[in-house]
Amino acid sequence: MHKTRGQEAWALHDLAKIAACREPLDTGAAQEHYRQALELAVSLGLRPLVGHCHLGLGKLYHRTSKGEQAQEHLTTATTLYREMGMTYWLEKVEADAGAAVMDRRAFSVGGIAVDGLA
Repeated sequence: MHKTRGQEAWALHDLAKIAACREPLDTGAAQEHYRQALELAVSLGLRPLVGHCHLGLGKLYHRTSKGEQAQEHLTTATTLYREMGMTYWLEKVEADAGAAVMDRRAFSVGGIAVDGLA
């Protein structure tokens, strides 16, 4: 039974990723699938999937201009990946977090984008 529930959690994660890539973006479906996958992953102790769900939510919130929520999830993903020694994913989430910081620093002056001056 545990294996089936684990597969369900991964399937929910995959559905969330699909919804997050749609054009137009299906924010509600992506968010709901990530939350369901996260809840199930936590209950089953699937820590790598918990990290992936936080990373996905961080990217989703970043894409929808919810910077504070994005940063919270990216920070959680970073912590989890570091604790588990998942260096590939740690580098990936740190790159995403760096992009989020740069986006917050970018602003427009007379229609010209200016980076790093916030």
